[in-house]
Amino acid sequence: MQRAIIQVSGPEPTKFLQGLVSNDLGRLARDGIVYAAMLSPQGKYLADFFLVAHQDSILIDVAEGVADDLVKRLSLYKLRAPITLERIAFPVSRGTGPAPEGALADPRHPALGWRAYGVDLPDDGTDWDALRVAHCVPETGIELIPNETFILEAGFDRLHGVDFRKGCYVGQEVTARMQHKTALRKGFVTVSIVGSAPIGTDIMAGEKVAGQVFTQADGKAIAYLRFDRALSHMNAATAQILWEAPAQPA
Repeated sequence: MQRAIIQVSGPEPTKFLQGLVSNDLGRLARDGIVYAAMLSPQGKYLADFFLVAHQDSILIDVAEGVADDLVKRLSLYKLRAPITLERIAFPVSRGTGPAPEGALADPRHPALGWRAYGVDLPDDGTDWDALRVAHCVPETGIELIPNETFILEAGFDRLHGVDFRKGCYVGQEVTARMQHKTALRKGFVTVSIVGSAPIGTDIMAGEKVAGQVFTQADGKAIAYLRFDRALSHMNAATAQILWEAPAQPA
């Protein structure tokens, strides 16, 4: 797990971030940790991260691969605000067994266990890919692609990563319009897979591309599907994809 920590400090770090990220930082006072995303003005995903209250600052726990771009993006919005953005060396641990003192529950899903900050604990052997697939939790750089993914198609409402009542933030207007649709036409789901396929392989429903397959574990996979094209039996290269569409309300 290659993570980076960005420390946001200054007189009002919560106020600075509140207008930029997809979730309500008011939850920090209650939970100590919030899952959120930074979006482009066009409403597309740029980075997802955990926001953690730490003394008088806020720590951003983000995938290493998008950390530098996130710092640059946040700096553009800083303008003359007395805010400091600094990458710091700060260990992050996670697990699904008994939580150590001071650990915080992963806000995305109870099955994802806990996260601990400032302590470097040994790996507890959790199969994180299997957990992500079972609960359809997308990951930065695999399912979540900067400037391509829309967070509602990635299930951020289900994963407690977006708040529809908090007011304006960058990309909020597009996200709100998608939320008010009767149903999404595309999105990530967990499917059954027989065999395996490289990440990003097209899923074929007959002669039409119905989506792509991503992380795979224990006979399941996270797939991005076009629901109007998806069938109960499809193929991704030599792998068979089986999907059961959710029942429609009567």
